[in-house]
Amino acid sequence: MLIKRKSIEQVESSRPARKPKYAPVTLSEQDGVRYLHFGTEWVQGAMRIRKPNWPELEYAQQMMAWMLWQPEPRHVAQLGLGTATLTKFCYTSFPQARVTAVELNPAVITICESMFKLPPNDARLQVLEMDALDYVNDADNLGTLDALQVDLYDATARGPVLDTAEFYQSCAACLTDDGIMTVNLFGDHPSYARNTKAIKFAFEQVICLPPVHDGNVIAIAFKRKRPLDIAALEARAAEIKAATKLPAQSWVKGLAAT
Repeated sequence: MLIKRKSIEQVESSRPARKPKYAPVTLSEQDGVRYLHFGTEWVQGAMRIRKPNWPELEYAQQMMAWMLWQPEPRHVAQLGLGTATLTKFCYTSFPQARVTAVELNPAVITICESMFKLPPNDARLQVLEMDALDYVNDADNLGTLDALQVDLYDATARGPVLDTAEFYQSCAACLTDDGIMTVNLFGDHPSYARNTKAIKFAFEQVICLPPVHDGNVIAIAFKRKRPLDIAALEARAAEIKAATKLPAQSWVKGLAAT
């Protein structure tokens, strides 16, 4: 997410935002990759046009690191739609699972439908136009998620827009007992320490992978503490690589180095 590139082409969403606080949704394209922006040079997501369901950016691939422990999730949710990268990948990779995405800005949902190949809602897929805080505080969602992926940034890219201990406690409450949360953080930024402290307050165990790109750091938070069996994780990583082509071995190397 936090990758600075020049906008080559800016295209506003055809659906105007209902609330004036939303930054304009703009696009750029370069070398066969389409990027989403919120009116700035900061990249909010990317899609390789010939591979619309593939997580193009390395940080997005690392957001799937929960797969090392959750091979068959029943319900996966994303807070922050971006270019629907995680939503599409989970929807196509786990045909047995329900997939929920929560996005506050209606223009982002519209641009994902028209420009980023987001499929329509169906029995397994639900894209909700709502505040992520309302979602995690909804009693109906308590204990329902096997995996939760949090990627909540605005146009200023100053850090996650929700970052309190109370928010992360609500995230934990939405997970099953074996549930896992991944969060996209910006390592070289004051928000990093604040978020990691809040996440550690809310979760039994937190591990951060080595930074990628321009400083993205993926935090992996476990509702219950578990041992890091590197040999077992290496075997599971090989399965993930064979099934999805995700570079899961590099995740295990990052875990081993923590």
